[in-house]
Amino acid sequence: MRFSATSFIAKPLIAACTVAAISLSQANANEPIVVSSKIDTEGSVLGELIIQTLERHDIPTENRLQLGGTSVVRTALEAGEIDLYPEYTGNGAFFFDMADSPVWNDAEQAYQTVRERDAQQGLIWLQPASANNTWAMSIREDVAAENALVNLEDLAAYLADGGEFKFAASAEFVESAQALPAFQDAYGFELSDAQLLVLSGGNTAATMRAAAQQTSGVNAAMTYGTDGGLSALGLMVLEDTKGVQPVYQPAPVVRESVLETYPDIEALLNEVFASLDLVTLQTLNADVAVNGLSPAQVASDYLDTLSR
Repeated sequence: MRFSATSFIAKPLIAACTVAAISLSQANANEPIVVSSKIDTEGSVLGELIIQTLERHDIPTENRLQLGGTSVVRTALEAGEIDLYPEYTGNGAFFFDMADSPVWNDAEQAYQTVRERDAQQGLIWLQPASANNTWAMSIREDVAAENALVNLEDLAAYLADGGEFKFAASAEFVESAQALPAFQDAYGFELSDAQLLVLSGGNTAATMRAAAQQTSGVNAAMTYGTDGGLSALGLMVLEDTKGVQPVYQPAPVVRESVLETYPDIEALLNEVFASLDLVTLQTLNADVAVNGLSPAQVASDYLDTLSR
């Protein structure tokens, strides 16, 4: 809280206000930071990493993880009902009604845009992870290794040479102009009906399983970049070198007043999120989604590793 003194305020009143301000600051510093997350696996892992990092440095927290979907958690932050949660840079397109802007396809521009706009309403974005949880085309690791496939440009050349390829995806991914058609236009390839296995509903768990089990000859799948099942099922994300898809890098978002009270939060969480590359976050998610560990245990083990 700030006080503005005018020329007619007596010194005793100024002193009293100063004492009150100090007392209030100390009281605020003792209040726990309310940490929340979205309801999915990755949200719980990132939320636990935040909570445990702060607690290990004697910053008190209140656990409100897995509160709900994006709109629920975002509204709670704006209303001051929670203080801190992990969000994705690309969601700025919806927060600010900028879905048609090209800034979301570039990692640095996406981060700077959402950071600057949210700062105007007292919401501070800390450093994002390099991991990108966006739509992706993934392929079996054995096929990738055998044919030196690393990115979608490699895939286009492989297809042009007649390489064997069958892709499992949802109808939405195949038909949406922003998904498979956008990849095909950018990289100059086109999948025939015989090269597609379209699954009704088609969530990424089903498409990844089809590729892992080679259902109907499938060796590639629609996924998200940080899906926990990728490494466990022997699949590899093909890098989108042309930035066709919006960038969804996770980053902590904290209320400015909380950051002023606990300024150490920024350096502590920046260090953790800087370590979260694509493979690392896939592995952490897999430990929960595939190996059955709790998000709290996964976060604790990972932070132990970082501190060594």
